[in-house]
Amino acid sequence: MAEISVPPRDRKGLRTGFTTGACAAAAAKAAVRCAVRGATLAEIETTLPNRTTVTFALKRCELTVTGAICSVIKDAGDDPDCTHGAEMIAEVELKSEPAVEIRGGAGVATVTKPGLGLEVGAPAVNPVPRRNITEMVEQELTGSEYRGAIVTVSVPGGEEMAKETINARLGLIGGISILGTTGIVRPYSTAAFKASVVQAIDVACERGLPELALTTGGKSEAYAMKLFTQMPEDAFIQMGDFVGTALKHCARRHLRRAVIVGMIGKLSKMADGQMQTHAAGSEVNMELLASLAAELGADEQLCASIRQANTARHVLELCAAQNIPIASIVCRKVVEHGTRHAGGTLEVHACLVDFNGSLLGDYPPHAIQSEQN
Repeated sequence: MAEISVPPRDRKGLRTGFTTGACAAAAAKAAVRCAVRGATLAEIETTLPNRTTVTFALKRCELTVTGAICSVIKDAGDDPDCTHGAEMIAEVELKSEPAVEIRGGAGVATVTKPGLGLEVGAPAVNPVPRRNITEMVEQELTGSEYRGAIVTVSVPGGEEMAKETINARLGLIGGISILGTTGIVRPYSTAAFKASVVQAIDVACERGLPELALTTGGKSEAYAMKLFTQMPEDAFIQMGDFVGTALKHCARRHLRRAVIVGMIGKLSKMADGQMQTHAAGSEVNMELLASLAAELGADEQLCASIRQANTARHVLELCAAQNIPIASIVCRKVVEHGTRHAGGTLEVHACLVDFNGSLLGDYPPHAIQSEQN
């Protein structure tokens, strides 16, 4: 019997955990193996999106007429996550036709508004967990007589858990979202994270670096590295939501330039002067975005749609449909507020990228081209 994987501790001694997406993928893989082999299991080895192999104990494993049902209990580690202890259930129906279809059962939210990167009417299973579930299911189907499956993910009590999130405000109705980009949950500590941002800036300064790229997360950092290929790795700082902390410390350490790189949601908040962008403490100002669009020539109908938009991403989609280049003007506002917040001594630039890493706008204009020349 394989040893059940236990989430490791991070550098601060806190226990990491597993995401809802990782647990759902493990449950789905177990259900397919159980159905294909016609035998129940006690545990399942699975591969996380970050390519780590882990073994989950199964809470439930039952054969059904058309497949199987398996479940995994989510361990969120030391993160104060409302889904800690949730049972992630995957019910699988095997098919002779190819393709893996993922459905949402009880406790999994349904998408009811645009702008979230998911189809309206679809279950709130984000792209990375969706790919992970599909990969694990296909892995178990290899060599069997079956070529596809229907996977229904459900979470008992998910609708109650969702009340502790902002899902309903975003139009995610009926439960929680199945999330995770790496499969690992890292404990959120405000004081520790702020300290790590300051420390990373100090390290860069000790190396004599004159400019840094401040990113809002791991994905935006990866995109920034492709934009600023001449910058060394230590020049890229994941500031997360702590924009103000990062900018002020850059100024304090007499850096020449800081380039903020992020996506529309976080940069829209910065454009409104919000220097702490955590979802629980700040919202996107749709009135501001509507006024910026109007400044670029948007008609009143588009401005009205922006005011009623579900998310900043939705605003981006609305503007793109009418060729309104809102990304660059958002960057301009980010630079204005960021420069003021840093005390006026730090040269602040901003780059807005889409969810695939393409540059949508920057300010001052052509900052990227000059960097790469």
